[in-house]
Amino acid sequence: MHGFANPKRFLALASWLTPLLLLAGLAVTTAALAYGYFLVPPDRLMGDTVKILFIHVPAAWLGMGGWTAIALASLVHLVWRHPLAALAARGAAVPGMVFTAICLATGSLWGRPAWGTWWEWDGRLTSMLVLLFLYAGYIALAQAVERDGSSSRIPAIFGLVGAVNIPIINRSVVWWNSLHQPPSITIGKSAIDPAFLWPLLAATVGFSLLFGGVVLARMRALLADIQAEARLRRQALAAA
Repeated sequence: MHGFANPKRFLALASWLTPLLLLAGLAVTTAALAYGYFLVPPDRLMGDTVKILFIHVPAAWLGMGGWTAIALASLVHLVWRHPLAALAARGAAVPGMVFTAICLATGSLWGRPAWGTWWEWDGRLTSMLVLLFLYAGYIALAQAVERDGSSSRIPAIFGLVGAVNIPIINRSVVWWNSLHQPPSITIGKSAIDPAFLWPLLAATVGFSLLFGGVVLARMRALLADIQAEARLRRQALAAA
């Protein structure tokens, strides 16, 4: 891992891995969604509405996965002072927030015909909304730290503290009486019909590849900004 702490090595890897992840993710996601929406039969109870799950479920998983990545990168930054860890956390923040927003939007669209309401303050929905606010707070805090030149440890600590919400989201449908259905996929078991399960897993893989490609692209952009700013400072010092 420390071998890629060198920005030059990281950029050499990311330069070819970023387009590979984005193109592969786009291809797998398109194929999975096309198969799921056009070839998978309607559900017996919810009809075609159930097909929202091919976007909703991967978005929920990646919303939580994005903050998990922030927490892990923050831990690496705080403990081992890995030079690119803070950039990895910042790179995961925006796509994680986008997937969380997609999860909430598609959940609302799904909830209207399934529950008869667009929104309900139950454990799962509320904790996902809290996650969206956490993302917004982290992004604002990271930008403020970069602008003011404050310690990068501040957003890292926020990233670790915010991780407390992830197990709450995961277990919310078990801990509280909720409109949201219990977990359909657990370790070694699935309550989802195979006709829905396989395109769902394929869509999750596709969205995950896109997520990884976007994170690498954002890390490259953030690193380029830092390097450009450093060059400008050196030029200003030389001119003085």
